[in-house]
Amino acid sequence: MDHAGRVERLRAAMASECDALLVTNLKNVRYLTGFTGSAGMLLVTADDLLLTSDGRYGTQIAEQVRLPAQVEIGLPGAQRDAVVAHAKRFQRVGLEAASVTWAQQRSMAAEWFASATLVPTLGLVERLREVKDEGEVARIQAAADCADGALAHLRALLYEGPTEAEFALALDSEMRRRGATGPSFETIVASGPNGAKPHHRPTARRIERGELVVLDFGALFDGYCSDMTRTVSVGEPTDPMALRMYEVVRQSQAAGVAAVASGRGALDVDTACREVIGAAGWGSAFVHGTGHGVGLDIHEAPAVGSTSADTLAAGNVVTVEPGVYLPEHGGVRIEDTVVVTADGCRILTSSPKELVA
Repeated sequence: MDHAGRVERLRAAMASECDALLVTNLKNVRYLTGFTGSAGMLLVTADDLLLTSDGRYGTQIAEQVRLPAQVEIGLPGAQRDAVVAHAKRFQRVGLEAASVTWAQQRSMAAEWFASATLVPTLGLVERLREVKDEGEVARIQAAADCADGALAHLRALLYEGPTEAEFALALDSEMRRRGATGPSFETIVASGPNGAKPHHRPTARRIERGELVVLDFGALFDGYCSDMTRTVSVGEPTDPMALRMYEVVRQSQAAGVAAVASGRGALDVDTACREVIGAAGWGSAFVHGTGHGVGLDIHEAPAVGSTSADTLAAGNVVTVEPGVYLPEHGGVRIEDTVVVTADGCRILTSSPKELVA
């Protein structure tokens, strides 16, 4: 992880907006420094760094942070005083507008930086995070491998008639057994009619033979997320519509993956997926965006959807996940996490896509 290079790129990006940037989004603090604690602030200036946290994390910072940075460990008041003292020589102090509450902004304007101009910045660090380096891609790949392995190990369990909640718990536990910190988001297991709800939460409903089951889950590995959806039938599907739904979504997903490449608009990927589903007469049943960026957060830029203005770049990691949802038949979604390359993409999630489990 090239944390020093990230800080230098941030300094170049912030130069036109502010003289110092107070980073309060903990995912951004981690991205820039390697510190993984649950409390802290990072003040970035043109020539130095100040990292603050409380007494729980003094040893951890010493172990994790390899950058030349001044560190202040103490109660919240001591951390605030250190930031104020360090920032008093600057006229423009940037705040991360998306992670500072109204109450915090009022306090900072009145008590922290009364003599400075506060600048609400948007996406300075997040834009850097969009392009993953090799270390980040390796961690996302490891997360994907945990999820792939878990599903392969548990497919046979579907034939034993577990409840949705039982199968979700089994997936979460197996991902942990394979090295994941935990799931990267709340695992979705949606069987039968519940599959028509894209973000269904697992229930006590038992998974039955011949019905569609939507499995949307991912692993968290060393801070990085994976995301994958597979739709399976426990034995041959009993609903004649299930096979057609599945084939349409599979073709749509393949078209979307084929549209991914550096320099392509994210909108183009969404369009490629929607054209296939629309031609089948189910355009109105594809009710969500085609995908999203994946990294330290399960949903981050770039967005892949019908309103996206983002352009894909090599190193972006995104999902491609079209779906069709028909209350009378259930739902089908197929999703891969891919890393964008100069001439296409590399798929990181490798679980088979056969319909019958």
